[in-house]
Amino acid sequence: MSNALSTITSDIYGARDAFASVLTDRSLNFEREAEFAIQTIAANDYSTKLALNNRQSVVNAVTNIAAIGISLNPAKKQAYLVPRDGKICLDISYIGLMDLAMNTGAIRWAQAELVYSGDNFALNGFDKPPTHSFNPFAKDRGDVIGVYVVVKTADGDYLTETMSMDEVNAIRDRSSAWKAWVDKKKSCPWVTDPGEMAKKTCVKRAYKFWPKTDRLEEAIHYLNTEGNEGLANLSKPANDSDLAVRWIDQAVKAQSKEALQQVWISGLADIKQAKDKVAYPQFKAAVEKRKAELEAPENQPIEGETV
Repeated sequence: MSNALSTITSDIYGARDAFASVLTDRSLNFEREAEFAIQTIAANDYSTKLALNNRQSVVNAVTNIAAIGISLNPAKKQAYLVPRDGKICLDISYIGLMDLAMNTGAIRWAQAELVYSGDNFALNGFDKPPTHSFNPFAKDRGDVIGVYVVVKTADGDYLTETMSMDEVNAIRDRSSAWKAWVDKKKSCPWVTDPGEMAKKTCVKRAYKFWPKTDRLEEAIHYLNTEGNEGLANLSKPANDSDLAVRWIDQAVKAQSKEALQQVWISGLADIKQAKDKVAYPQFKAAVEKRKAELEAPENQPIEGETV
């Protein structure tokens, strides 16, 4: 073992107590995660050099593994140690974010997919998953035009978030990693794995509408700040305090399920545009209540009557 790797190994194992003090998932084992970290850094000369020059960043990254409750196990594809901005950073994949949401009970399952110009994709209204069909054996499905993530909550609701590639690229262009590529042709995940980054960007925007857990919030906060991925502004609260009131009023006044469906689609788009995490659950509850009222027996037409 080289002197550099010996020093890095000592630093990582020196983080044992810090790892244990912030551990959120007792299934994580320090020795295994330490070994994964050492293997990752040792496999890349540049990472080894950065880790030696910024030894505290390695300790911080290993400690963040415990605090967030994510694993460096390459078989799980949840998280990685990457060189970025002169330090070793913990990078969490879109799979890791979805696994965190499922493991903490926020959602039952999640799926993120790219949409190509040759695919057939359609949103099917509120509380229904989208329809996405394509030929998996096609040699050319066209260009990537968007990305979506659909989840099923613990209550059985379906929540879908979509992003066009223009929206994804606007986020990409704000990231420090992409700016380094443009200025210095320094490779980054946006260059080597653009599809994976598009999925992660969509997941990071979609999570605002999922049931909240501390570990998922911690992971997103970490990526938005120390991860330097250009999404910090997406977590800012909306300033329109009347947003929920306006759309709830329209839901209450809807006289048919078809009218309520249109209110839901328009209101949801408005709330998502405003990024109002408070308005969403209030609006959704009002729509569900009005839907139940419209489906009540006393509101159904009698035989021969039209509505």
